[in-house]
Amino acid sequence: MEESKLSTQVLIIGAGPAGCGTSFYLSKAGIPHIIIEKETFPRDKVCGDGISGKSAHVLRKADPSWLQEIFRDSSRFTPSNGIIFVAPNGKPLSIPFGQNLHPGELAAGFTATRLEFDNFLFSKIDTRYATVFQNTSGLRVERKGKAIAASFTREGRTYEAEAPVIIGADGDKGIVRKTFVQDNNSEKTQAVGLRAYYEGVAGMDERNYIELHFLPEVLPGYFWIFPLPNGRANVGVGMPSGVVRSKKINLREQMLKAIEKSPRIAHRFKNATLQGKIQGWGLPMGMEKRALSGDGFILTGDAASLIDPFTGEGIGNALYSGMLAAEAVSGLAEKGTFDAASLKEAYDNVLYRRLWGELRISSTLQRLCKYPWLFNMVVNKAHKSPSLEKTISCMFTDLDLRDQLRKPSFYAKILLNR
Repeated sequence: MEESKLSTQVLIIGAGPAGCGTSFYLSKAGIPHIIIEKETFPRDKVCGDGISGKSAHVLRKADPSWLQEIFRDSSRFTPSNGIIFVAPNGKPLSIPFGQNLHPGELAAGFTATRLEFDNFLFSKIDTRYATVFQNTSGLRVERKGKAIAASFTREGRTYEAEAPVIIGADGDKGIVRKTFVQDNNSEKTQAVGLRAYYEGVAGMDERNYIELHFLPEVLPGYFWIFPLPNGRANVGVGMPSGVVRSKKINLREQMLKAIEKSPRIAHRFKNATLQGKIQGWGLPMGMEKRALSGDGFILTGDAASLIDPFTGEGIGNALYSGMLAAEAVSGLAEKGTFDAASLKEAYDNVLYRRLWGELRISSTLQRLCKYPWLFNMVVNKAHKSPSLEKTISCMFTDLDLRDQLRKPSFYAKILLNR
């Protein structure tokens, strides 16, 4: 079999949001790189399909015209203006997203199938700096002196590519994590999710708010309904993996039972049609600090376990971590050294400084799902107090205020009507 030798400045494994985010910002810095992807785009990815303001920030910073393009295309992207939390007692609490919009942008966030969104990102890769290999197989990575080598096969030809640093954007079970993380094992994901596409779900919010329902049937998990273009909806359920294992829960049966019989949502699915299969995936949550890099490698997105523990949203942190990985590499490129200490300072420390407060708060909120009475109390009080409702709304856009949700004193004040 014919073999080709390649050399570049950065290797990226995976062309999802984390890999594309890394590529965008390496290209802005004029750094050549190779992307190795096992699939062929467009390809599907099981996900909730909610795309947050953080994703919008990364895309806007890369190229403002990209977001304007997204909001002009209503056949593939649906602007989303907020989120509805429905407490276990059935009472909703609407949280509008921030409205400091840029010209040409219709909302702070949006929804789109991963088939469409990931292909959109892939189409924006700058091939002046990025060499992309899709539909690859047999990938192996290893150290070769001071370099990292990746060997793979594509269309009957074997390639070996070398670079001083590699970016793992290939998920928590990906080869970069397996090869370079010290324990050589990926932890079991902290949560599991199921996703289905339905057409004709009734009662969708006219403002395209995404919905999180904390149904008694699925606690301490939650059920979601996200609006999509053309009358479709992404419908799913997420639950801590430990609960699923310990209680031997058949999550698919529980999800369908909620859709068919829950007094909260069953009527909305009376004339809805399931499209395709119900599919599941593991959610590597950002619930504890861990090393995100080492000698010659950086982990991004799901490979770095950066999914929000409360909302389950991972696209924004994947794109954001890709951006930070590229900035770290760009800053170290002149020195030409990508040792563990340098990468920790340039990447791990920066990422945790910017994201850990948010992840820590979300971890606490996720644990609060174990106490439905507390959730009910907060929502009940918010319905009676416009000022409290406004305060909670602000908490989801202001991290300093959101941190109050972690403190027992916040709930004590609500109980005492202060």
